[in-house]
Amino acid sequence: MKTENNGLRGLLVRVLLTLAGAALLMVPAAAAQAHDSLESSNPANDSTVSAMPAKIELTFDHTPIAINSIVRVEDAAGADHADGPVEIVDNQVSQAVKPGAPEGKYTVVWRVVSSDGHPIEGTFSFTAGGPNTEAAPTAAAAATADSGLPGQLVVVGVIAAVLVIALVVAGIVIRNRLRNAEDES
Repeated sequence: MKTENNGLRGLLVRVLLTLAGAALLMVPAAAAQAHDSLESSNPANDSTVSAMPAKIELTFDHTPIAINSIVRVEDAAGADHADGPVEIVDNQVSQAVKPGAPEGKYTVVWRVVSSDGHPIEGTFSFTAGGPNTEAAPTAAAAATADSGLPGQLVVVGVIAAVLVIALVVAGIVIRNRLRNAEDES
């Protein structure tokens, strides 16, 4: 009966190694995805606008995660004219600008968390020909309540959970078979 017991243990090892290998193959696929990239901004980089806009808009190729996002709107002296929190709706990140922000050259310094979970950042500049005379409209509460969790991370999480459950079930089944084989001997 010892050879039968060794055979079941070998089966257990092969099943667990196969499941662990499948789980490991999935991890690099999620990590290998490229970070999101900035597609456009309003105002555009190196542009001149007639007046300071009520808000700065950044458009990305994917929806950033709404965690620790920062958009600074700095004048030539380094003073930040951003007003309130960053808003993320779909792939659009916007930052309100304080009313009365003066004309001049501005540098926008931004940092968001890419949909793959990694922080990305950048800067761009523009010149405002006149002061900001209006406040930015506020987004609807439902739009700002978006969790920002991309579908890709949810899918990877579900697959990882299924693999863990499969490993646990396989371990229980094989352990029971080993116990039954030992009881028979």
